[in-house]
Amino acid sequence: MINVGIADDHSLFREGIRMIIDSMEGIQLTLEAESGKDLLSQLKEITVDVILLDIEMKDMSGIETLKTLSIQNPKPKIIVLSMHTEPRMISYMMEQDANGYLPKDVKRDELELAIRTVYEKGMYLNEMVSKSLLAGLKNRSKKSLPSMELSPREKEILELICQEYTMQEIGEKLFISERTVEGHRKNICIKLDVKNTAGLVRKAVLLNLIDISPI
Repeated sequence: MINVGIADDHSLFREGIRMIIDSMEGIQLTLEAESGKDLLSQLKEITVDVILLDIEMKDMSGIETLKTLSIQNPKPKIIVLSMHTEPRMISYMMEQDANGYLPKDVKRDELELAIRTVYEKGMYLNEMVSKSLLAGLKNRSKKSLPSMELSPREKEILELICQEYTMQEIGEKLFISERTVEGHRKNICIKLDVKNTAGLVRKAVLLNLIDISPI
């Protein structure tokens, strides 16, 4: 069972999300918060796997909340759910360690896909997010590129990771052991200066290191 929490200061919107999630098999809404402070308070007693986080809230904004959650260990997966769809905002929130970003008028099926994908893979990239990240890349200098180049094998593994293959599946596909794949993944993380697979995927998109198709 995937436990989901939502932080949004509009009670009617939270109720609508509850009704939608209630129709999803294997997913349940176990936490409802009306602000960032309320969310952080409830998380001391309730454990959730995925949080749907609004940006504009009273007391504590989604931006402040995301920054606070990002330094927690373990960190819950966070999907920003907002009416703000400007590329600059999307790119910023993803850089702040969000695991996904959806507009508030998202269709039920994509919401479910995003929740399941973030829970299982750590990252959900749709076309809107991918374009926003790439747009943000254009404003960066070449100094932001990694100082250490990836080997052909590392690039191959990075591309498969971004296509949501598991370590075991990558090993089977490339005829190498899962342990070897994990070793390559760790080396890639070091070279790209990221801590985990979610950060790796985000950095790969930001730096345009691979050519991936949006989900």
